[in-house]
Formats: sequence, C-alpha cells, structure tokens
Amino acid sequence: MRPFLALFFLLSVVRAEDSIEALGYRWTVQQSTDWSTAEPGILKLRISAEPPSGQPRRPQKFAIAQAGPFRKVTLEAEVRRNGRSLILVYAFQDPAHFDYAHISSDAASAQPFHNGMFHVFGGERVRISSLEGSPSLPTQDWTPVKLVFDGESGRCSVEVAGRRNPSLEAYDLSLRSGKVGLGSFDETGDFRKVRITGVPESGSK
Repeated sequence: MRPFLALFFLLSVVRAEDSIEALGYRWTVQQSTDWSTAEPGILKLRISAEPPSGQPRRPQKFAIAQAGPFRKVTLEAEVRRNGRSLILVYAFQDPAHFDYAHISSDAASAQPFHNGMFHVFGGERVRISSLEGSPSLPTQDWTPVKLVFDGESGRCSVEVAGRRNPSLEAYDLSLRSGKVGLGSFDETGDFRKVRITGVPESGSK
C-alpha cells in the first residue's frame, strides 16, 4: 500500500507542475491536457472541474503566468466565457493562498459567490467585495478585461469592457504580492491578447 501511495503522491505533484506555453508566456497549470493552444493566439480552458469532494470550495482550473511575483501588477486580456463566468487570479502564492476576481453573467446580489473579488487563505474562498453592481460579463462575445493590483495598499480593481463595477473592487492586506493567472471556478472559456506589466516583488520599496 505504501508504494502505491508514494506513486500517487508523485503523480499528483507532477500534474500540479505541468506547464504550457501560450500568448507569449509560460503558464503553470494543474494538467496541461485541460488546456488547448491549437488555435493560434488563443488559450482555451477545455475542462471544467468542481473542487474535490470534502475539500475547500475554491478554484482548481487556472493557469498561472511564470512571471513575477509582483508587488504591483496590471493584467490585461480579452476573454470569452463558455458558461456563465471566468476568473482572473492575482496575489498568487500557492494553490491554497491567492485572490481572484470572478467575472460573471450573474449579479452578485443574486449569486453572492459570483461577480466579485474573493480571498483564499488555506480554506474556502471568501468574498471580500461589495454585492452592489450589475453583471460584469453579460455576453459570450470577446470582452476586454483589465485587473490592477497594488500590494502596497492592498487594493485591486477590475475593469470589464472599460467599465468599473463596485463588485470588482477590494482590499486585501494579507496577500501583498504574487503572480497572476487566468481560468474558471467550474466552467470553461477562452483567453487572448494577454499583457502583464508590473513591479516585481524584489523591486518594490
């Protein structure tokens, strides 16, 4: 039994450290087969997944750019949802410690775990933004998004199609730097025209 458990653990580690190259960056992913780069200039999340039974409810399927970590960062992209929502990850430390913006076709007042900013610190995701605001991703068209994170103040905000939304603004003083990424909580979607600019953690004052 012990050799089997050791092999299972080893395979889990390997899967957690898969990487893919797309959109001018290399990305760390849970499993490379979850993603497709077959269409030029587009990164597709092909496989959706719920959190494992008995484990904290938090996103599983996301690609973390192998750039940074950043103390201040701007993540720009165009996104296209296949279901109701997608996520933008920021202040990523490890799979159990990160923040993310959930951009959705739902209003937060109707679905409190959608269309907002969320914090993961070893357990379940927790909402850290207002419930006010309209759905931020109402169509399945390609939509420009822009996430701006300042670890010195803890503030992060997201613009969708050039518009601000109270649901997509938050402060977090526990995770002050990290990497950024793209994905979904439990659905699929497409990403293109990604641009990441920022101040590396080592370069902050």
